[in-house]
Amino acid sequence: MDGGHPSTRALNASGQSNLACSKDEAPTAIYLTIDTEYESGFTAKHGLDSREANFRRSILGETEDGAVGIAYQLDKFDRHGLKAVFFVDPMPALLWGVEAVSDVVGPIISRGHDVQLHLHTEWLALAGAANPLGERVGDNLKQFSLEEQCALIEYARKMLIAAGAPPPVAFRAGNYGANDDTLRALAEFGITHDTSFSPGFDDCACDISLGPDCHAPIRHCGVVEVPVGCIADGVNRTRHAQLTALSKHELLAAIRHARDSEISSFTIVSHSFELLSRDRSEINRILKRRFDRFCAALGRTRNVETAAYSESPPSVASGSAEAEMLPPNKVRTSLRMAEQSVSNLLYEGKKSAAVATGLVAAAATAAVAID
Repeated sequence: MDGGHPSTRALNASGQSNLACSKDEAPTAIYLTIDTEYESGFTAKHGLDSREANFRRSILGETEDGAVGIAYQLDKFDRHGLKAVFFVDPMPALLWGVEAVSDVVGPIISRGHDVQLHLHTEWLALAGAANPLGERVGDNLKQFSLEEQCALIEYARKMLIAAGAPPPVAFRAGNYGANDDTLRALAEFGITHDTSFSPGFDDCACDISLGPDCHAPIRHCGVVEVPVGCIADGVNRTRHAQLTALSKHELLAAIRHARDSEISSFTIVSHSFELLSRDRSEINRILKRRFDRFCAALGRTRNVETAAYSESPPSVASGSAEAEMLPPNKVRTSLRMAEQSVSNLLYEGKKSAAVATGLVAAAATAAVAID
């Protein structure tokens, strides 16, 4: 990496690094990125006085059986010596003031993790007279002109800093809904890196003018664009590196592939509410188990380091940006599809208690068999 070595927090109980590498071998930087956001749809449905309930639901991930939001995730990261990057959306400040953002930023900063800028434009429709663009609304940043995007990014940046975060150097658009003007606007405010481009996500809202074979950081429209990681998933198919999209085995295989191929960095996406069911009413225990085991295994993986944008942002690789993806593997894919099917039945549809218990046991047995 030409941008220096990423910082590492990968220390075991004795205080020694689990991720040692030789003096001549630069570790691959793993960016664990967490989109951290209130849910605009929840407030649209329940009213402007829903801030506390939205915070408990979307940020803390609270359920009757416990919480699996940012506090839980921070505990796991710290336990296994991992550094994470939390992309925090400050736009709810339009409704509730900067305190709504500082309640999110504070715990992350106090634990030594990275805070960068996220932005969901759906909040404009709820802001009324506080909308900095008057009556202009839209679901994605790309729907706005360059001048309007500059105004929104300026507001969001200001609120994030007021909430206690350092000036951001990295950005991800809500819904990945950025275009080339987004990158030009970011450059105006000294934000050097964007990671809204997700080449492995088929239904992505991103309109950044890069091709599907761009998998490595590249200079584009005044910033460094950092593609979200992805893997090959059959003939002419890819799948993005998100906790809900790939199994633990696929995520770890992708990381080892990046390391062994001397790819300088790999980006993984998750959310503050990622470990909940789709309706956010209960813990998705399959995803929770996947997250727990992934963190533990990553903490033991040699010659990789989790990194922060604030200390060591991804650098542009020399040569082509068409880094080779992890090739498809029928066994990994089949196991993931089976696990996802169980997860969807348990947490996205109706099921009986007896069926649920049986499926959890079956999924656990299958997972143990390949660990």
